[in-house]
Amino acid sequence: MRRRLIITFLAPALILYLGFVVLPAVRAFYYSFFQTSGFKDQAHWVGFGNYVALAGDPIFWLTVGNMLLILFVGGIAVFGFAFLFTILINSGLWGKKLFRALIFMPNIIAVVGLSTFWSFVFMPRYGLLTNFLNSIGLSGLAVIPWTAPEHLFWSMLVGLVWISAGFFTILVLAGADKIPTDMYDAARIEGATNRQMFRFITLPMIWDVIMITLILWVIEAIRMMEYPYAFGGPNIDQNLYTPAIYLFIMGFGQRQPVYELGYATAIGVAMFVFTALAVLVIGALTRRERVEF
Repeated sequence: MRRRLIITFLAPALILYLGFVVLPAVRAFYYSFFQTSGFKDQAHWVGFGNYVALAGDPIFWLTVGNMLLILFVGGIAVFGFAFLFTILINSGLWGKKLFRALIFMPNIIAVVGLSTFWSFVFMPRYGLLTNFLNSIGLSGLAVIPWTAPEHLFWSMLVGLVWISAGFFTILVLAGADKIPTDMYDAARIEGATNRQMFRFITLPMIWDVIMITLILWVIEAIRMMEYPYAFGGPNIDQNLYTPAIYLFIMGFGQRQPVYELGYATAIGVAMFVFTALAVLVIGALTRRERVEF
């Protein structure tokens, strides 16, 4: 009787999950072996032809390079700020809740609004960054065209780090708040600094939380699309391409339609493989004995 009751309650959610997540994923994998626009044209079986073409596609490898830069360079900056903010806020900073709200605020603003703000910041002649650099006497840096193709990706990455740091700070702080305050009090009596307490108390105690946040960042970096696309505008420069943006362009096009659905789904399968491998590597590297309190 109990088993039937459990199945009854789980069945609707399971059916929806299978119908809206698992089945489309399986169909996408299936379509990656075809050359098709996804409309009424006849799909042509090409086997691994889409993957072979993908392996020799320089634009795809450009997107992979951008993805890796977001993953590692952006990840180091994001978690560096997250740990720094955690140390500062947990050090007895006045207005702890206020600073949490301010740090998290970018995550409640529309992506288009954020991209517009940062586009204005990097505007070559009248942008906030240009005016700030001129005001402090760094005119040599002020004349750098931050939105030129050779600098565009890094300008976008600065804004992305600013947006993401608050979200991951809140996750780390949520784990740190569960640590008994007695441990910090004892460490202060022994003369430990804030940095030492973070290293020897906070980090070991929230290791599971950090592992989850790392996985979330990996998933976010690999599927990154909204902010770079909004930052680049309708005619987005190839220097801002990510695998997800390239998938969208090959599947639907920009101003001119492309409709290479089979090729686009092959990109999606590659993204799935990247994500699965990255999660397995993180799980292997961060595995350690669980600390309980």
